[in-house]
Amino acid sequence: MKLKNYLETIAGVSVYPIVSLLLFVAFFTIVTLWVMRTDKDTIKHIEKLPLDN
Repeated sequence: MKLKNYLETIAGVSVYPIVSLLLFVAFFTIVTLWVMRTDKDTIKHIEKLPLDN
């Protein structure tokens, strides 16, 4: 049997792709908003962290 046949027999399996898409969109939106709202001084500090040593 193929994996598709196993997944078709599980009740409610169609919910998982929807939930994972919503989680991805929520995470992407939160990260995008955080990046857009962060002030430039913080960004400059973060971008120089690898060179501090």
